[in-house]
Amino acid sequence: MKSTIAAISTGQAPGGIGIIRISGPDAVLIADKVFLSKYGKRLSDMRGYMATFGAIYNRFGEKIDDCVATVFLKPKSYTGENVVELSCHGGLFVTREVLRLVFEAGAEPANSGEFTKRAFLNGKIDLTEAEAVMGLISAKGKEAARIAKAAGEGRLSKRINAICFELESLLSHLSAWADFPDEDVDEVNRYDVKIILKRCQDLIIKLLEGYDHGRIFREGLRVVIVGKPNVGKSTLMNCLLGYERSIVTPYAGTTRDIVEDSVTIGGIPLILADTAGIRSTNDPIEEIGVAAARSKLVNAQLVFAVFDWSRELTNDDMDIINSIIDIPSIAIINKSDLDQMIDLDFLKEKFSNLIVLSARMETGIDNLENELQSLFSMKDFDPENGELFTDRQRFVVKKSLSALSEGISAINMGMTFDAITVCIEDSLGALYELTGRKVNEEIIDSVFKNFCVGK
Repeated sequence: MKSTIAAISTGQAPGGIGIIRISGPDAVLIADKVFLSKYGKRLSDMRGYMATFGAIYNRFGEKIDDCVATVFLKPKSYTGENVVELSCHGGLFVTREVLRLVFEAGAEPANSGEFTKRAFLNGKIDLTEAEAVMGLISAKGKEAARIAKAAGEGRLSKRINAICFELESLLSHLSAWADFPDEDVDEVNRYDVKIILKRCQDLIIKLLEGYDHGRIFREGLRVVIVGKPNVGKSTLMNCLLGYERSIVTPYAGTTRDIVEDSVTIGGIPLILADTAGIRSTNDPIEEIGVAAARSKLVNAQLVFAVFDWSRELTNDDMDIINSIIDIPSIAIINKSDLDQMIDLDFLKEKFSNLIVLSARMETGIDNLENELQSLFSMKDFDPENGELFTDRQRFVVKKSLSALSEGISAINMGMTFDAITVCIEDSLGALYELTGRKVNEEIIDSVFKNFCVGK
């Protein structure tokens, strides 16, 4: 018999409300030991999906706090078990004291993600929907939340199951044709098999492409702002953030260290790094900042290369252009409120993505959103389509794709259908692992170990 578990399900910080969740066969009985309804009604006498107001009392009859108790009876609960949620005031002492009383009444401490794990084991959700819970909690922005929400609603599972259905149908046909040659089974055509495998291969490739796009929303783009001194890098940084984060002066070399902060532009989270102006210098301290700026480029996913509209290009500008030639970049021509001196046509030849703006006057900033979406092909990306969003999911889908590719190669080489069948089975096995239809305890534990306690 499963134990009854309990944990605080709200954040470990003071708040307006704190929720203690209890789940398991004795959830209602345990809650009845610490909760007394104002109306004298026991929780064990209530139907599911009902709430009542009362208070929490310790074993000496002392009132701990007012409380609303909500009862969910199996199987129509989050975990598929009997669940009681005790909603008290959100002080740290209060919630911890209530949890302590619940433990004294017979509950056991929940492990990380154990409520969601039980929901999966009890067939309430599949593994991708379970992972979506943590994806929603950890989302850094609106688009990341939409990706997790779509997976939680089963849209990713629907795409995966559609591929599984095609492969299962093909596999059953191959098996029937091989095992019952005397029965009225349509002959297997190699060309038709290859078409089905190619179609499934294309669908899986689309899943992997969606993961790469979604990763930007989940983790944010590491963006390095570079340029020679006094082109307005720090002013641009402050303009994008909406407050003064970097020090701005008219003196070259003001920024000596790397200043980092985060902002969301066009729904894309950016991890901005404002760097020292890159130029040749004899100042040993400034040279350290320049070296740090160059080293920051190594891990940059995107570069904002800033140039001065009011000045001609110099050797330092050319050095910067040459150093970022292999990194996705947006040329930002700053100080458009001044007279033009820069060779704009030359920069257009060097950069596919280029905008003109004035960070000081805060004009032209809107163009940056379009350039970002154009550079990373976001305009056609729908976060609610049902996309892969964890490294585990990507890994098993790549396994499935590899098996399918081997199956197609086997057809091209004229190998027997037995060999092709093995490839299809391997591909299906990986997809089953993705949704949890066939998965071992080790994989289940690895999925839920990074969840927070109480979820």
